[in-house]
Amino acid sequence: MIRFGFTRRVRRPAPGEIATIVAMLDRRSIVLVGLMGCGKSAIGRRLASALGLPFVDADEEIEKAAGKSIGEIFEDHGEVEFRDGERKVIARLLNDGPQVLATGGGAYMDPETRARVAENGISIWLKAELPVLLRRVARRDNRPLLKTGNPSEVMSRLMRERYPTYAEADIVAESREVPHEQIVSEILEKLYDRSESKT
Repeated sequence: MIRFGFTRRVRRPAPGEIATIVAMLDRRSIVLVGLMGCGKSAIGRRLASALGLPFVDADEEIEKAAGKSIGEIFEDHGEVEFRDGERKVIARLLNDGPQVLATGGGAYMDPETRARVAENGISIWLKAELPVLLRRVARRDNRPLLKTGNPSEVMSRLMRERYPTYAEADIVAESREVPHEQIVSEILEKLYDRSESKT
């Protein structure tokens, strides 16, 4: 079992180790799941770069398809219609692997989407504690689910509702206030260990 651990400096995986991970993926995608603010986009971009894979943000693809922002879709059509569109877009994107795919916070809650991810991807839950999430979401005002109540109460409720389902992901990575490169290194270690266990 190889370790990508470090104390102060990030250990970069060797090219052969990266090749092993990518070969294990074949046509599957790495699918990042978790609550808003857990770092799916920021960590996902760095993970994709480390693996030499495309990075795709599902929310951005939904906005392109709809010609509207996520907030506008929520306001104009409601969450049910947004989730229907989200399900279809993610199903399409999962046919385009291998890639690193960041999904919206509610996407993995959909049973059909979870089944598609299980079939066509390796899911990684970026698990974060409430204080970390609140600090991060406070930096942006484009979170539709946070416009209807106290952010701390809303996020606490979402954690209670969603964390048991997120826990079904193939890999859990702790998203915390450390350099993103450290979290990427830990994810690469877990992916490599997974690839070694398949051989």
